[in-house]
Amino acid sequence: MKPTLRALRALDRRARAVRAKSTAFIGLGRMGSEMAHNLFSKKFAESADSQFVVCDAVPESAVTFCRTFCRSSLVRTSTSLQTPEEAVCASEVVVTMLPSSPQVKTVYCEGSGILHALQTFQGTESERTLFIDSTTLDVDVARQVASDVVKTGAQMIDAPVSGGVTGASAGTLSFLVGGTEASFLQAQPILTLMGKRIIHCGSSGAGLGAKICNNLVLGVQQIVVGEAMLLGQKLGLDPAILAGVINNSTGGCWASSVNNPVPSSLLDKSPPCERDYEGGFATALMLKDMNLATNVASASHSPLPLGEAARNLYAEAIIRRPDLARKDFSSIYKYLGKL
Repeated sequence: MKPTLRALRALDRRARAVRAKSTAFIGLGRMGSEMAHNLFSKKFAESADSQFVVCDAVPESAVTFCRTFCRSSLVRTSTSLQTPEEAVCASEVVVTMLPSSPQVKTVYCEGSGILHALQTFQGTESERTLFIDSTTLDVDVARQVASDVVKTGAQMIDAPVSGGVTGASAGTLSFLVGGTEASFLQAQPILTLMGKRIIHCGSSGAGLGAKICNNLVLGVQQIVVGEAMLLGQKLGLDPAILAGVINNSTGGCWASSVNNPVPSSLLDKSPPCERDYEGGFATALMLKDMNLATNVASASHSPLPLGEAARNLYAEAIIRRPDLARKDFSSIYKYLGKL
């Protein structure tokens, strides 16, 4: 027996109602898995009929996330899907947290990707869809992807983060947002479930511009902190005393006061150096961000003498010490110590 038009419309209405309550997260790496856990947990606390969808390039990661998430919470409505297209069809809010530009282009632009799903929507489905991309990637790529998404009627912001894996786990990230005022206001309640500071930096790409500039500073600072700590020890200074002096003087910075590279230098904290530089922001990722900075600076004709020198040092460290690529970038201290 064929279903009646009335029955089909009822099914369609039910599907739209479920989609309106669903949030998708694509990209479950170190940062993404922690962000998704916070987002879903707090969203469920706000509304018990919330639905959740995850998707990852490694399907087993999505399945494992769902299993772990359901065990650690009361939520029983998380689903793993195979493709970004399926995730968009299932959810009106989609967050992506991917490694870099190539992966963003794959997830948004390729055959089973986000744009293909949006182009199949009818009525106002696209207009009710919001995309939040927290990837740190090339500004021009981000702007082009956002433009393509917005042409379908959907909304999109770039919202890279600051705060690392620790901030992602604690829900204390800073989000640096680029996009229209309307898109920012629409995304703000979602971002507050994963972070503490939500900053609207300007139009599309502005969030990424701010993130790239911030990490440029950070990458340079971490090297010079390592240099100073090595020099101080050669001059006979206790690392904890030297760190205390720096952190309470004009040289004070996050790279020294929170991420100091010398074990036992921060008596009240546990930076990655206390765990053989595990669990932080990988040196390979810092090199990626330094490359983004030097590339955009070259295109903008903006001089980066220190930035280029720092980029080259991180690249050299990874070539000569491949084991440091996955270690926290403060492990550049170990490389400096062998020069």
